[in-house]
Amino acid sequence: MKKILVLFVALVWADPMVAAEPLPLSPAGVKTLAPDGAIKPTGTWSLGTRAGDFLYIAGMRGIDPQTNKLVEGAEARIRQTFVNMRHIAESQGATLRDCLRIVVYTTDMYRYRPIANKVQEELWGGGPYPPRTIVEVHRLNDDDILEVEGTFHVPTDV
Repeated sequence: MKKILVLFVALVWADPMVAAEPLPLSPAGVKTLAPDGAIKPTGTWSLGTRAGDFLYIAGMRGIDPQTNKLVEGAEARIRQTFVNMRHIAESQGATLRDCLRIVVYTTDMYRYRPIANKVQEELWGGGPYPPRTIVEVHRLNDDDILEVEGTFHVPTDV
């Protein structure tokens, strides 16, 4: 019996996903999201939540999920920002076409909005695009250049 327990502990230690349990639902049934392969939150926030048919994704930045560090280069970083949002949406069965609305925050509208437009056009495949609000802000976390948050519709009966 002791050998089995030691083996179990060793397996769990080697692969934490074996013992990973889903995060608890809120009393109203809101599911907190932490999909495999996503960035790791660095504070008191979650990557997203799902409430019924609606998916709310927190502000994503150009962080490489493998290193949890910002990607180098403006276009690569902005692309990673949208890819991080897409990854969370896909973890719930949504695509970028299921996006109801996005909000983009940038530290330099003149420099980064054209890049965001280009990346969004590539990832969405030429449209149609969701409604988007883009706001220039003084500063983002870690002196990043762009952040995007999204709201998606993902029917539970599909």
